[in-house]
Amino acid sequence: MADEPLVLGIETSCDETGVGVVRGHTLLADAIASSVDEHARFGGVVPEVASRAHLEAMVPTVERALKEAGVSARDLDGVAVTAGPGLAGALLVGVSAAKAYAYALGKPLYGVNHLASHICVDQLEHGALPEPTMALLVSGGHSSLLLAPDITSDVRPLGSTIDDAAGEAFDKIARILHLGFPGGPIIDRYAREGDPRAIAFPRGLTGPRDAPYDFSFSGLKTAVARWIEAKRNAGEDVPVADVAASFQEAVTDVLTRKAIRACKDEGVDHLMIGGGVAANTRLRAMAEERCADAGITLRVPRPKLCTDNGAMVAALGAEMVARNRAASDWDLPADSSLPVTEPHVPGREGQEDGHDHALGHRHDHDHVHELSRKNLYA
Repeated sequence: MADEPLVLGIETSCDETGVGVVRGHTLLADAIASSVDEHARFGGVVPEVASRAHLEAMVPTVERALKEAGVSARDLDGVAVTAGPGLAGALLVGVSAAKAYAYALGKPLYGVNHLASHICVDQLEHGALPEPTMALLVSGGHSSLLLAPDITSDVRPLGSTIDDAAGEAFDKIARILHLGFPGGPIIDRYAREGDPRAIAFPRGLTGPRDAPYDFSFSGLKTAVARWIEAKRNAGEDVPVADVAASFQEAVTDVLTRKAIRACKDEGVDHLMIGGGVAANTRLRAMAEERCADAGITLRVPRPKLCTDNGAMVAALGAEMVARNRAASDWDLPADSSLPVTEPHVPGREGQEDGHDHALGHRHDHDHVHELSRKNLYA
């Protein structure tokens, strides 16, 4: 284990400031500072509020993670950070912080993809990913089916949402039902007391001529909203638990049905489910049942590792180091629309301005940064 790469991961794509420390496939620390309470009164994430919260939480969260892991920053083999996709301002805070730590420590910097990180985090739970891996990623911003022959260099999108993501639909239905934010955990809780067969809500993009791996939840959201509106206009009570259960059943039915089909069509016998919605209890249960019937091995990380966290970024960073992938340049951008086909952002070939990008060496001539290194890590 001591020979495996030790990597610090920083995640700031949305409203969670996550910092993780991973050695190989072993999780040493997973520190999170959430600003969800600051967004709750707005009914959704406010980008400017999220960025400010990341800025304030960054240094304390990094220090907490290193302390929890029982390692020194000097022991790190690299610093990984979510370079995208996500909220531009939030990403910028994380990328800037990662550059500062990596430069001050003289360590290589790895800008990695948020979605690929959600897949790679399962290595911390169930060991090395099979190759290829089929991944269903479901969150507030994404609903995607991805085939990953190599998580560090080859991730292929098979399908994605054409409108609302699954997590976004959960938030909107929770808002319509006046249940609060975030909607996913609340809907899940109410659904346990309801009847999933009480209301026949539509299953989007499941017709014979529809794209087999794409998702659409906008029509479902509208159907649920109109059903609730009709009840209220008639002066009737809305059966919240039944609505929650029936809506949740429609979402999880479509997600699992398409994921199983993709596995069969591609000849893949493993399915990994990640992203915040992967913490949903009904999605887990339905996926387990359908995978068992289809002879497919299901891999789902524990709920804490499904939501945004620094551990997943560190996990992918450690894999980059282990496979000798090129480190990122110091001008690594925060890319809010970084495509999933780019699991990480490698640096340019060769050397530039006295800096060996592959090794993460400092600029030898830069006396100001040398002083910064001494002041930060004396």
